Amino acid sequence: MKIKKCPKCGIYTLKDNCRICGSATASPHPLRFSPEDRWGEWRRKAKMKNIRD
Repeated sequence: MKIKKCPKCGIYTLKDNCRICGSATASPHPLRFSPEDRWGEWRRKAKMKNIRD
């Protein structure tokens, strides 16, 4: 079991859903870095496009 964080409330829990607001929880840890990341270039381009819009 790993700790999860609610994106709406910001509370930490071990459950799949937040006990306060009921939204889905997610891992608070960043993804692992890999130099062989096949989708890294695509993600960076998509992020830059969202920043410009």
